[in-house]
Amino acid sequence: MAERKEISIPVADPTNPYAIPAAMPSSADKNPRSFSVEDFALPSRKLDDWRFTPVERLEEFASVFTPAGQVQVSVSAIDGSDVPSGVSCVSIPKSQAPAGTVSKPNDRVSAVEWNSGANAVHVHLAEDTSVPVLVRVHSESFELDSLHLVITTAANVHADIVVEHDGDARLAEGVEISTGDFSEVSTTFIHEWSDTSKHVGNHRIHVGKGATLRHSVVTLGGQTVRIRMDQDFGGEQGDLTMLGIYFAEPGEHIEHRTMVVHNQPECKSRVIYKGALSGQGAHSTWVGNALIEPTAPGTDSYELNRNLILVPGAIADSEPNLEIENGNIVGAGHASSVGRFDDEELFYLMSRGVPEKEAQKLVVAGFFNELIEEIGIPAISEHLMNTVNARLER
Repeated sequence: MAERKEISIPVADPTNPYAIPAAMPSSADKNPRSFSVEDFALPSRKLDDWRFTPVERLEEFASVFTPAGQVQVSVSAIDGSDVPSGVSCVSIPKSQAPAGTVSKPNDRVSAVEWNSGANAVHVHLAEDTSVPVLVRVHSESFELDSLHLVITTAANVHADIVVEHDGDARLAEGVEISTGDFSEVSTTFIHEWSDTSKHVGNHRIHVGKGATLRHSVVTLGGQTVRIRMDQDFGGEQGDLTMLGIYFAEPGEHIEHRTMVVHNQPECKSRVIYKGALSGQGAHSTWVGNALIEPTAPGTDSYELNRNLILVPGAIADSEPNLEIENGNIVGAGHASSVGRFDDEELFYLMSRGVPEKEAQKLVVAGFFNELIEEIGIPAISEHLMNTVNARLER
């Protein structure tokens, strides 16, 4: 008689919840994390991570290149005064920490950016700043270029950082953000490129223990812009808010991808992205991923995307993904919508003598105003709304 064998049931390792097949990384985020370009396939519509992207427009970013060095980076206070005390901006080799310390590249274009060019710009905030810090990224060249920006803050720091992009560019950009424990920080990235510019970006974000980070992305220009954001927490009770505003016009492709990883207990995240699209060939993509790992009890997570179609012919892709691997959570949810102008709102305004074009502007202003106010930097709020209105006039 054959010897009877007991069935072997794998037991989870509390120090490594991903050690057994039943607990794998997010099914919505299968890409490797690597500094090596060869670990990633060439972008193709057949790949899930690229299926919404016009990959033919971004072919030049798929292989390592020599940067033109035409991108200019300057740092000041947002009111034009000198850099506040406690703020430093230096060029460092990519081989030197803190460069390369926040996760690793997560797709081919971000690995290409890492391997194209040897240096990074490191902006460090060692103490509180009463005036927002402005990092201006400007280019007047369509030569292929790259930029790696590292933003770090000390523990307990309260600060606002605005990173403003403008001009003509074909830019591959990598951004690493690491906030100190118990800090309260906002980072706002504004993209106002020319209509023929291209920009691929990768933001890798680490939120310190007990820290609060408001990360905002405003994309109001560029022929093709694709920004991917990956985040994790460095300790319990972290608080992350990710806000996004975008406006796509005919022929433009604007794409944002967010990945929030809850890997620590009692952390909170809110992701809210809103976009408007106007005209034939205007295309936007938002893909939001949230993963709640077994190590993250007490998680509170929510993501929302809304799209407003202003003129027929535009396409908005909206895909929220939520994966929960922990039953002990406060809450988790997501929602998305794509719709045209509310006829009742327009009728109400026009019936009271408001011309149709002005009525449309008021509706769009209301659509975006909540997020612009939540960004919380008065020095740029009026500018952002004026830029949106200028696009509506066009």
